[in-house]
Amino acid sequence: MFTSEDHEKFRTLRIAHLAVRFEELITDEANDELTPEQIFLTAVDDALHQRRAPRIDKLIRAARFPIPQASVAEINYQEGRGITPVRMKRYAAHQWRQDPTNLLVISPTGGGKTYLACAIGIAACQSGHTVTYTRMDDLDRRLVIARGDGIGHQKMLNELSDVDLLVIEDFLTVGIDPEAANDLFAVLANREHACRRSSLRSPARPTGSRPNRTGWPRTRS
Repeated sequence: MFTSEDHEKFRTLRIAHLAVRFEELITDEANDELTPEQIFLTAVDDALHQRRAPRIDKLIRAARFPIPQASVAEINYQEGRGITPVRMKRYAAHQWRQDPTNLLVISPTGGGKTYLACAIGIAACQSGHTVTYTRMDDLDRRLVIARGDGIGHQKMLNELSDVDLLVIEDFLTVGIDPEAANDLFAVLANREHACRRSSLRSPARPTGSRPNRTGWPRTRS
Protein backbone atom coordinates (compact mmCIF):
# COMPACT_ATOMS: atom_id res chain seq x y z
CA MET A 1 0.00 0.00 0.00
CA PHE A 2 1.14 3.56 -0.64
CA THR A 3 2.20 5.82 2.23
CA SER A 4 1.55 9.56 2.54
CA GLU A 5 5.14 10.07 1.42
CA ASP A 6 4.47 7.99 -1.68
CA HIS A 7 1.40 10.07 -2.51
CA GLU A 8 3.44 13.26 -2.15
CA LYS A 9 5.89 11.89 -4.70
CA PHE A 10 3.01 11.08 -7.05
CA ARG A 11 1.70 14.64 -6.70
CA THR A 12 5.15 15.99 -7.49
CA LEU A 13 5.21 13.86 -10.63
CA ARG A 14 1.60 14.91 -11.38
CA ILE A 15 0.38 11.31 -11.46
CA ALA A 16 -1.70 11.37 -8.27
CA HIS A 17 -4.87 10.29 -10.11
CA LEU A 18 -3.03 7.31 -11.56
CA ALA A 19 -1.69 6.26 -8.16
CA VAL A 20 -5.09 6.54 -6.48
CA ARG A 21 -6.80 4.54 -9.21
CA PHE A 22 -4.05 1.89 -9.20
CA GLU A 23 -4.42 1.49 -5.43
CA GLU A 24 -8.20 1.14 -5.79
CA LEU A 25 -7.80 -1.57 -8.40
CA ILE A 26 -5.20 -3.65 -6.59
CA THR A 27 -7.28 -3.69 -3.39
CA ASP A 28 -10.42 -4.78 -5.24
CA GLU A 29 -10.88 -8.56 -4.95
CA ALA A 30 -12.67 -8.58 -8.30
CA ASN A 31 -9.27 -7.97 -9.93
CA ASP A 32 -7.44 -10.84 -8.21
CA GLU A 33 -7.12 -12.80 -11.46
CA LEU A 34 -5.58 -9.88 -13.37
CA THR A 35 -1.82 -9.54 -13.74
CA PRO A 36 -0.06 -6.48 -12.26
CA GLU A 37 0.53 -5.22 -15.80
CA GLN A 38 -3.20 -5.45 -16.64
CA ILE A 39 -4.15 -3.60 -13.46
CA PHE A 40 -1.58 -0.90 -14.11
CA LEU A 41 -2.70 -0.37 -17.70
CA THR A 42 -6.34 -0.19 -16.58
CA ALA A 43 -5.34 2.45 -14.03
CA VAL A 44 -3.51 4.38 -16.76
CA ASP A 45 -6.59 4.30 -19.02
CA ASP A 46 -8.89 5.42 -16.21
CA ALA A 47 -6.57 8.24 -15.13
CA LEU A 48 -6.14 9.40 -18.72
CA HIS A 49 -9.91 9.46 -19.20
CA GLN A 50 -10.32 11.49 -16.01
CA ARG A 51 -7.72 13.98 -17.18
CA ARG A 52 -9.30 14.33 -20.63
CA ALA A 53 -12.90 14.54 -19.43
CA PRO A 54 -12.97 18.31 -18.72
CA ARG A 55 -11.57 19.14 -22.17
CA ILE A 56 -14.02 16.77 -23.86
CA ASP A 57 -16.94 18.37 -22.00
CA LYS A 58 -15.68 21.80 -23.06
CA LEU A 59 -15.43 20.72 -26.72
CA ILE A 60 -18.98 19.31 -26.66
CA ARG A 61 -20.39 22.49 -25.09
CA ALA A 62 -18.52 24.69 -27.58
CA ALA A 63 -19.89 22.70 -30.55
CA ARG A 64 -23.53 23.50 -29.52
CA PHE A 65 -25.02 20.16 -30.48
CA PRO A 66 -28.85 20.14 -30.49
CA ILE A 67 -28.71 16.60 -29.03
CA PRO A 68 -25.67 16.68 -26.68
CA GLN A 69 -26.36 13.15 -25.40
CA ALA A 70 -26.29 11.54 -28.85
CA SER A 71 -24.08 8.45 -29.07
CA VAL A 72 -22.95 6.13 -31.84
CA ALA A 73 -23.60 3.26 -29.44
CA GLU A 74 -27.31 4.16 -29.30
CA ILE A 75 -27.96 4.42 -33.05
CA ASN A 76 -30.82 2.34 -34.43
CA TYR A 77 -29.52 0.19 -37.28
CA GLN A 78 -32.89 -0.98 -38.55
CA GLU A 79 -33.05 -2.36 -42.07
CA GLY A 80 -33.35 0.20 -44.83
CA ARG A 81 -31.46 3.02 -43.14
CA GLY A 82 -28.29 2.33 -45.12
CA ILE A 83 -25.99 2.50 -42.09
CA THR A 84 -24.09 -0.25 -40.28
CA PRO A 85 -22.32 -0.50 -36.91
CA VAL A 86 -19.00 -1.08 -38.68
CA ARG A 87 -19.34 2.08 -40.76
CA MET A 88 -20.42 4.21 -37.78
CA LYS A 89 -17.59 2.91 -35.60
CA ARG A 90 -15.21 3.90 -38.38
CA TYR A 91 -16.65 7.42 -38.48
CA ALA A 92 -16.56 7.62 -34.66
CA ALA A 93 -12.86 6.74 -34.59
CA HIS A 94 -11.93 8.87 -37.62
CA GLN A 95 -9.04 11.33 -37.27
CA TRP A 96 -10.72 14.33 -38.88
CA ARG A 97 -7.75 16.69 -38.72
CA GLN A 98 -5.11 14.22 -39.86
CA ASP A 99 -7.32 12.72 -42.56
CA PRO A 100 -9.73 15.45 -43.79
CA THR A 101 -12.90 13.81 -45.03
CA ASN A 102 -16.21 15.21 -46.28
CA LEU A 103 -19.38 13.31 -45.39
CA LEU A 104 -22.90 13.84 -46.69
CA VAL A 105 -25.79 12.48 -44.60
CA ILE A 106 -28.95 12.20 -46.72
CA SER A 107 -32.38 11.48 -45.28
CA PRO A 108 -36.03 12.44 -45.65
CA THR A 109 -37.23 14.85 -42.97
CA GLY A 110 -37.65 12.95 -39.71
CA GLY A 111 -35.23 10.22 -40.73
CA GLY A 112 -32.85 10.78 -37.83
CA LYS A 113 -30.03 12.62 -39.58
CA THR A 114 -29.75 15.19 -36.76
CA TYR A 115 -29.09 12.45 -34.20
CA LEU A 116 -26.67 10.74 -36.57
CA ALA A 117 -24.71 13.95 -37.21
CA CYS A 118 -24.63 14.78 -33.49
CA ALA A 119 -23.38 11.28 -32.63
CA ILE A 120 -20.54 11.55 -35.14
CA GLY A 121 -19.67 15.06 -33.96
CA ILE A 122 -19.67 14.09 -30.29
CA ALA A 123 -17.44 11.10 -31.05
CA ALA A 124 -15.06 13.55 -32.76
CA CYS A 125 -15.03 15.70 -29.59
CA GLN A 126 -14.29 12.62 -27.51
CA SER A 127 -11.24 12.07 -29.72
CA GLY A 128 -10.08 15.61 -28.99
CA HIS A 129 -11.28 17.31 -32.20
CA THR A 130 -12.83 20.75 -32.33
CA VAL A 131 -16.33 20.73 -33.84
CA THR A 132 -18.84 23.39 -34.88
CA TYR A 133 -22.45 22.34 -35.37
CA THR A 134 -24.85 24.75 -37.07
CA ARG A 135 -28.10 24.83 -38.98
CA MET A 136 -28.04 26.42 -42.42
CA ASP A 137 -30.56 29.12 -41.52
CA ASP A 138 -28.74 30.01 -38.29
CA LEU A 139 -25.40 30.17 -40.09
CA ASP A 140 -26.99 32.49 -42.66
CA ARG A 141 -28.23 34.81 -39.92
CA ARG A 142 -24.86 34.86 -38.15
CA LEU A 143 -22.97 35.60 -41.36
CA VAL A 144 -25.31 38.50 -42.23
CA ILE A 145 -24.95 40.00 -38.74
CA ALA A 146 -21.17 39.52 -38.74
CA ARG A 147 -20.81 41.55 -41.93
CA GLY A 148 -21.52 44.67 -39.86
CA ASP A 149 -18.21 44.18 -38.03
CA GLY A 150 -15.26 43.75 -40.38
CA ILE A 151 -12.92 42.28 -37.76
CA GLY A 152 -15.63 40.05 -36.25
CA HIS A 153 -16.68 38.90 -39.71
CA GLN A 154 -13.17 37.81 -40.66
CA LYS A 155 -12.71 36.12 -37.29
CA MET A 156 -15.89 34.12 -37.86
CA LEU A 157 -14.78 33.05 -41.33
CA ASN A 158 -11.38 32.01 -39.96
CA GLU A 159 -12.98 29.97 -37.16
CA LEU A 160 -15.31 28.21 -39.60
CA SER A 161 -12.37 27.47 -41.89
CA ASP A 162 -10.09 26.13 -39.17
CA VAL A 163 -12.37 23.99 -36.96
CA ASP A 164 -11.52 20.28 -37.30
CA LEU A 165 -15.07 19.22 -38.21
CA LEU A 166 -17.77 21.55 -39.49
CA VAL A 167 -21.30 20.11 -39.32
CA ILE A 168 -24.00 21.94 -41.32
CA GLU A 169 -27.58 20.71 -40.97
CA ASP A 170 -30.11 21.35 -43.76
CA PHE A 171 -27.27 22.17 -46.14
CA LEU A 172 -28.57 23.88 -49.32
CA THR A 173 -32.21 23.17 -48.45
CA VAL A 174 -33.14 26.72 -47.36
CA GLY A 175 -32.66 30.02 -49.14
CA ILE A 176 -29.90 32.25 -47.74
CA ASP A 177 -28.61 35.76 -48.28
CA PRO A 178 -26.43 36.00 -51.44
CA GLU A 179 -23.49 37.54 -49.56
CA ALA A 180 -23.80 34.91 -46.83
CA ALA A 181 -23.77 32.26 -49.56
CA ASN A 182 -20.55 33.75 -50.93
CA ASP A 183 -19.04 33.63 -47.44
CA LEU A 184 -20.13 30.02 -46.95
CA PHE A 185 -18.72 28.74 -50.21
CA ALA A 186 -15.49 30.68 -49.59
CA VAL A 187 -15.24 28.90 -46.22
CA LEU A 188 -15.91 25.49 -47.78
CA ALA A 189 -13.38 26.12 -50.54
CA ASN A 190 -10.82 27.21 -47.97
CA ARG A 191 -11.46 24.11 -45.87
CA GLU A 192 -11.17 21.90 -48.94
CA HIS A 193 -8.04 23.33 -50.53
CA ALA A 194 -6.11 25.50 -48.05
CA CYS A 195 -6.82 24.30 -44.51
CA ARG A 196 -7.64 20.69 -45.47
CA ARG A 197 -10.44 20.32 -42.93
CA SER A 198 -13.42 17.97 -42.73
CA SER A 199 -17.08 18.82 -43.24
CA LEU A 200 -20.28 16.90 -42.51
CA ARG A 201 -23.42 18.12 -44.25
CA SER A 202 -26.94 16.79 -43.75
CA PRO A 203 -29.47 18.01 -46.32
CA ALA A 204 -33.03 16.86 -46.02
CA ARG A 205 -34.34 14.88 -48.98
CA PRO A 206 -37.99 14.36 -49.85
CA THR A 207 -39.06 10.74 -49.71
CA GLY A 208 -38.55 9.07 -53.06
CA SER A 209 -36.24 11.71 -54.53
CA ARG A 210 -32.76 10.93 -55.78
CA PRO A 211 -29.76 12.64 -54.15
CA ASN A 212 -27.45 14.73 -56.33
CA ARG A 213 -24.18 13.17 -57.37
CA THR A 214 -21.58 14.92 -55.25
CA GLY A 215 -18.58 12.60 -55.22
CA TRP A 216 -18.85 12.52 -51.41
CA PRO A 217 -19.24 9.43 -49.23
CA ARG A 218 -22.95 9.20 -48.42
CA THR A 219 -24.68 7.83 -45.36
CA ARG A 220 -28.44 7.39 -45.39
CA SER A 221 -30.32 7.60 -42.10
